[in-house]
Amino acid sequence: MTPRSFLLTPELADYVRAASERPDDVAADLLAETAAMAERGEAPATFQIAPEQGAFMQLLARALGARTAIEIGTFTGFSALCIARGLPDDGSLICFDRSEEWTAVARRYWDRAGLGDRIELRLGDALPLLRELPAVETFDLAFVDADKTGYPAYVEELHPRMTANGVVLLDNTLRSGRVLDPQSDDDRALVSLNAALATDPRWETVLLPLADGLTVLRKR
Repeated sequence: MTPRSFLLTPELADYVRAASERPDDVAADLLAETAAMAERGEAPATFQIAPEQGAFMQLLARALGARTAIEIGTFTGFSALCIARGLPDDGSLICFDRSEEWTAVARRYWDRAGLGDRIELRLGDALPLLRELPAVETFDLAFVDADKTGYPAYVEELHPRMTANGVVLLDNTLRSGRVLDPQSDDDRALVSLNAALATDPRWETVLLPLADGLTVLRKR
């Protein structure tokens, strides 16, 4: 049940992973435990990002020289693990999520990786938690992988809190291809947001066909 891009055949997905930096034992065990939870019906398989996306996010955090990061939607913690590993030793990551059960898995693996003191988890609804943060330039990198209808509000609230040239990553912006034929409120929300961001002068925007679509925003 390893997540893969809907654009790739299983064989191509295997090739992509083989040609990318592979997860170490901690990350591999976290991915395996999350997949087992999905097989037992204890967690949605679609909530897990693909391993190559995690590798990209870790590389990007390092390449940007990011010191402060924020994540909206943490699930079992693989994406946070990757981001935190891309930060310097004195870097920090704030994570928002509503599930105490799923994030308990995350905490175990963050501690095992020696990153527990670098990651702060705040439980609750993300938008009120985000609005509680000072509206000043704070974060170099943000990752959003939460309720899709909430994305427009998250982007608006993140903008004043991102540093100059700060980067925001939005997950699932291709919706398994349903952006061409929206079937749900989630689909329609992202179709509208994708169109708006492409012409928003506050952001430099590119939608990458990585995994289920990863939109990269740079604050101008």
